[in-house]
Amino acid sequence: VQLQAFGGGLVQAGGYLRLSCVASGRTLSSYKMGWFRQAPGKEREFVAAISRSGGDTYYADSVKGRFTISRDNAKNTVYLQMNSLKPEDTAVYYCAADRGYSDSYYYTRVYDYWGQGTQVTVSS
Repeated sequence: VQLQAFGGGLVQAGGYLRLSCVASGRTLSSYKMGWFRQAPGKEREFVAAISRSGGDTYYADSVKGRFTISRDNAKNTVYLQMNSLKPEDTAVYYCAADRGYSDSYYYTRVYDYWGQGTQVTVSS
């Protein structure tokens, strides 16, 4: 499966963005999906994940209550709605797909496919 993430940009603190990740090559419903981010000089970190059906979602503590992950399998798209953005949310955001059936969602090694990343910059 090929993943393409877009929707990033420059926004002021307190603002919002919605990221989209479009899959091609295989139906998205075959994969658990995740969003990760990587700031300059830092390791890639988990942001959010969603089960195949969309019935279960998981969030990093740093974004809980501000970000919402969702999916539309009919459109082969996963979304990340980001509200109340903070300067510390500045990073390149990546979507990822996991073809496995483990309960893990937090670790980058779980995911098999990655999108190219989209830059999110939050100014103070």
